[in-house]
Amino acid sequence: MVQELRRNGWLVNHKKVQRLMKKLGLLVTSFWHKSRKYNSYKGTVGKVSNNKLRRRFNTTIPHQKLTTDTTEFKYYEDRVQKNFISTPIWTYLIMRLFLIVYPKRQIIKLFLKI
Repeated sequence: MVQELRRNGWLVNHKKVQRLMKKLGLLVTSFWHKSRKYNSYKGTVGKVSNNKLRRRFNTTIPHQKLTTDTTEFKYYEDRVQKNFISTPIWTYLIMRLFLIVYPKRQIIKLFLKI
């Protein structure tokens, strides 16, 4: 469009032409380098559990409320990437870490190194 205007004798900045075309709805976006934002959303995957705690974390009964979280740690050993999975169990009676569960293979490797 800018080249056509210049051929007809109009000396106009290309950014001004883009702004006007966008305002008039004439701007073509399919040929731009980044015409759309990347989106990897694939819908609802899995099942969402019911909220049984409802943010009531205090308790007087031992082992009534336990929560867990699986975490994967990545580390390098001799330029080879390895991973370590830990699963801590948190008790809300004393607000402390109760137990850390390791997969069997990894705990054997852990004790062999010590």
